[in-house]
Amino acid sequence: MLRHITAALAAFTLAACATPAPALEGAAPAVPTPPNYEADATLAQTLPELSAALASGALTSRDLTAAYLARIEAVDRAGPRLQSIIALNPNALTQAEASDARRAAGQALGPLDGIPILLKDNIETLDPVPTTAGSLALKDNLTGRDSPLAAGLRAQGAVILGKTNLSQWANFRSNNSISGWSSVGGQVRNPHMLDRSPCGSSSGTGAAIAASLAAAGVGTETNGSIICPANVNGLVGFKPTVGRIPQQGIVPISPSQDTAGPMTKTVTGAALLMDAMDAGETGYAAALSTEALKGKRIGVLRAVVGSNQDIITRFNGSVSILRSLGAEIVEIEKYSVPGDFWAATLLVLQYEFKDSLNTYLAAAPPAVKTRTLADVIAFNIEHADTELSLFNQDLFEASDALGPLTDEAYTNALAIVQNATRAEGIDRLLTEYSLDAIVAPSGPLAPRVDPINGDVWPEWAGAGFLAAVSGYPHLTVPMGEVHGVPLGFSFLGGRDTDAAILAYGYAYEQATRLRPDPKYLQTAEDRPEIAAATLR
Repeated sequence: MLRHITAALAAFTLAACATPAPALEGAAPAVPTPPNYEADATLAQTLPELSAALASGALTSRDLTAAYLARIEAVDRAGPRLQSIIALNPNALTQAEASDARRAAGQALGPLDGIPILLKDNIETLDPVPTTAGSLALKDNLTGRDSPLAAGLRAQGAVILGKTNLSQWANFRSNNSISGWSSVGGQVRNPHMLDRSPCGSSSGTGAAIAASLAAAGVGTETNGSIICPANVNGLVGFKPTVGRIPQQGIVPISPSQDTAGPMTKTVTGAALLMDAMDAGETGYAAALSTEALKGKRIGVLRAVVGSNQDIITRFNGSVSILRSLGAEIVEIEKYSVPGDFWAATLLVLQYEFKDSLNTYLAAAPPAVKTRTLADVIAFNIEHADTELSLFNQDLFEASDALGPLTDEAYTNALAIVQNATRAEGIDRLLTEYSLDAIVAPSGPLAPRVDPINGDVWPEWAGAGFLAAVSGYPHLTVPMGEVHGVPLGFSFLGGRDTDAAILAYGYAYEQATRLRPDPKYLQTAEDRPEIAAATLR
């Protein structure tokens, strides 16, 4: 959930995986041809396309589920070894067969009936698969119950295919963490470029859906952990208004910021998942329209665009597309948060994490022996060779040292961050500039995975923290790639404008269709233009 963002202090380089053979003088350097792991025509389809194929009888859920299972074996377990999936549901084929029987009887439950879906492994289901949050401390966390969002998906006939890997404890264990690493699942790899960060904490969901290992996935976010992995894996990711999707049955960090959300290849797919997971709202998919941006005032948050010229160029092109779709563009040159904002945001998360995790663990099945955050800290020390092998648990320790949520330090910090992102943040910008939505880049370009230094990100681009801390909706839609590394275009809105934000993103998506398919390159040097410039 949490993407703990730090500015890069220095550039870093990594050697190429293999040394090329000496080239003849004057000849272009030889570049090895990477294996082809791209999905076949069926599995490469989007959720809406697969739903239509199931409805027409051109495809059965059993065949589709079996094909995904075979691809997971070939691509996730072998081949490039994405390590995006922690566990498969042994009942998946049985659920698929039940879906086929319903369709044959004319009793399909909806557009998701028979669609295989992956859930991040901090989301409970009643299937015989533990919910581990990527930690061996929860390896026996078999609750035998559906989280409300899983129940919503199941009620529409979705096949729960399995659980995805994640940044351990949703990336809230250490300031020196590595996005996409967990002791249970290892390091998730980005299918576009295998040595690049898949971002966290919904890294496994992002990598798996980009690699066509399921029709759709569900991630969770506290601060950037749906948007960032969707951005760097070339997906649509939607973080809804906090509270629209119930948080029960999800290993928590922050009740004021936590939410689950869809990660898919298309906005329509995300809307269909929202229709199932948000029991209090219907019609997300029905509200999508290519005309949604016509006459809307869209604020361009220039203050967070950053200095990367490749991002700026693609972002400016996307803003021009909005204008061509009938939107009125309003430039916002300045925005800042109070000086005590960042310290307050971390303090809020630390207080809420201790309180909410202790509550969650106290109600865990008897087989789970870690019943408090203090117990987990002790478990990690006892099993340091697996749990602490790459980085420490300083966030755990700092959180456990704090008091209850009645502490004035917590209530003051919460007031600071919510005021800065709501009344003096998104709400003020929307009102002051008479806006319907705000746009920004979704994030920077993914750096290489660095198990020595932990996450080392370039200058940040985007305003995801505004939506995350305020609890307001945020959608990222692919806006192409830079040298094979994807990047996204973000739409942010006010509280409960979720359907409108999805509709704006849909109109943009249909006009651009910039989602890149992954190529499973080992490294940037596999790109011809980079090889020509760097290999001698």
